[in-house]
Amino acid sequence: MKNQSPYQRARERAVTKLGFYKHFAVYFLVMLLLIAINMTTSPEYHWYIWPMMGWGLAVAIHAFKAFMGSSEDTVLERMTERELQEDQNRPQSS
Repeated sequence: MKNQSPYQRARERAVTKLGFYKHFAVYFLVMLLLIAINMTTSPEYHWYIWPMMGWGLAVAIHAFKAFMGSSEDTVLERMTERELQEDQNRPQSS
């Protein structure tokens, strides 16, 4: 990611966040539909809770990656930088 311009990095972050918003919107609408189906077919048992919790966990992970994860400070980026520095510090053999 070091070779990208600031615009490209910002654009990548914006695309990631937009992807989360789309994911959340679909989740919300599907959950409303499932609740409506559940309440009209079998209101005594709230089975919609199970897909809500399972898919909700995936939405939470997606939110964490979109808003808390930094594309510039990933473990892979740090390891790559460390390897590049080690390569530069090694004596060159001919």
